[in-house]
Amino acid sequence: MSTDEGRIHKVIGWAPLRHFTGRSLLGLLAVVAVGLGFGLLLLLVRLRWDPLRSLDHGVADGLNRLVAPHKPVVTVLEALTDLGGRPVLMWLVSVAVVLLLIRRRTRLAAYLVVTGVGALLLDPSLKTLVGRLRPVVDVPVSTAPGNSFPSGHALGSFVAYGALLLVFLPAVAPRWRKAVIALVAAIVVLVGGTRLALGVHFLSDVLAGWLLGAAWLGVTAYAFRLWRREVGSPVGPWEEGLEPEAGHDITPAPDEEKLLPHPWAGAAELLVGWVLTFGTLYVLGWAVTNHTEGTWIRSADVGFVRWLQTFRTPSLDDLSYLWSKAGDTHMILLVSLVFCPLVLALWRRWRPVLFVVLAMFGELSLFLTAAAAVGRPRPPVEQLDGQMPTSSFPSGHIAATMCLYVAIAILVLPRVRAWWRWLFVALAVIMPAGVALSRMYRGMHHPTDFLGAGVLTACWMTLLWFVLRPNADVAEGNRADAGELAERDADQDLTGSAEAVR
Repeated sequence: MSTDEGRIHKVIGWAPLRHFTGRSLLGLLAVVAVGLGFGLLLLLVRLRWDPLRSLDHGVADGLNRLVAPHKPVVTVLEALTDLGGRPVLMWLVSVAVVLLLIRRRTRLAAYLVVTGVGALLLDPSLKTLVGRLRPVVDVPVSTAPGNSFPSGHALGSFVAYGALLLVFLPAVAPRWRKAVIALVAAIVVLVGGTRLALGVHFLSDVLAGWLLGAAWLGVTAYAFRLWRREVGSPVGPWEEGLEPEAGHDITPAPDEEKLLPHPWAGAAELLVGWVLTFGTLYVLGWAVTNHTEGTWIRSADVGFVRWLQTFRTPSLDDLSYLWSKAGDTHMILLVSLVFCPLVLALWRRWRPVLFVVLAMFGELSLFLTAAAAVGRPRPPVEQLDGQMPTSSFPSGHIAATMCLYVAIAILVLPRVRAWWRWLFVALAVIMPAGVALSRMYRGMHHPTDFLGAGVLTACWMTLLWFVLRPNADVAEGNRADAGELAERDADQDLTGSAEAVR
């Protein structure tokens, strides 16, 4: 030990090293204990230990008797269990990885990828190895493919939500961290409980999923801490997250001080505007439904749809189906769930996200209420999509597509300087036009239903634009840049004048 190192140890002592060693040993022992617990449970399941089998079947039968008679409860359980399903977990982890890569936190992104991929490989491998069948209950309320042990939902939710918690904990204010940890734990427990209540897993399956998830999460987190030590980064307590210094970078919108300057006034303006938009749609829909019979408007409405029918072929039927699906709820939600996280990662602003969310929420509520109030029948032609629960005016598919892609174009156009920003303007025209043509081709809407969707989009998006000002930060940045440029020019002029005097 050098003289300088000796002086340092005399000042601060060996306490930090002892604390780190103690924490590391305790963490390692916890991981080993959890792994041994999973191994013991696996052994008991493979040996078909009678007490465990009795407990598993008793819990499955008891919960089935409680849940099966209540259909609404089953519906809620099926919705909650999706929080631990692969689509949701893969979306969450993928969004987080993209955000981390954009924010140049590649180590954390690699940690999420390795941890997530490991969980994806562990689940099917062990299910194949054990080969345990799922529970058989008196009144099945849900089904699931594959074998039963361990629970993939329990394993995946523990690993995914736990890894996300460790990565993003530094972005949470210290006073809220315990609450966030409790919320994540509640989600994991809730997912496991829904698998039991739906009768698709035994109690031991869920416990095994949690134990295996805890073991794998502990191993990867411990390996990450060792990685940090190898590159010379300090290693703090677990409650500070994996990389405490990354707090600013991983915060979704750290550069935004205030979401809206006058939120209550804005909410009142949106409410009044929503009512006026609904009134406009209702009057237009009522007039088209009840006062166009025998007029050229009605003839053109029905005639255009019948004319499109003459072009029907199997190939065009398939193409129209695919393009029609581009405007349904699932695709609109998927595009929104991809675009909004990118907005946060790239622009560090919540207001554009709020703009998209309110655009889609307003469109959905206006469409449902207007369609219910107007009650217009579908065109009197063969409808390729069968009977629909909503009326014809206005078209929800077309309105949703218009609102989404117009909102995206509004946000991208002033923020991107490259030529490809005009592609988003093109999408705002092409996508609604394609959806509209496909919906009319399939006999689901009149041209005036398309008109109603356009009125809805124009009124609602204009209102959101004036109330939210989604690109206000861009305008402020341009003014700041212009001010700096003017100040620089002024300094150069003064310098030139001084040199001329000399």
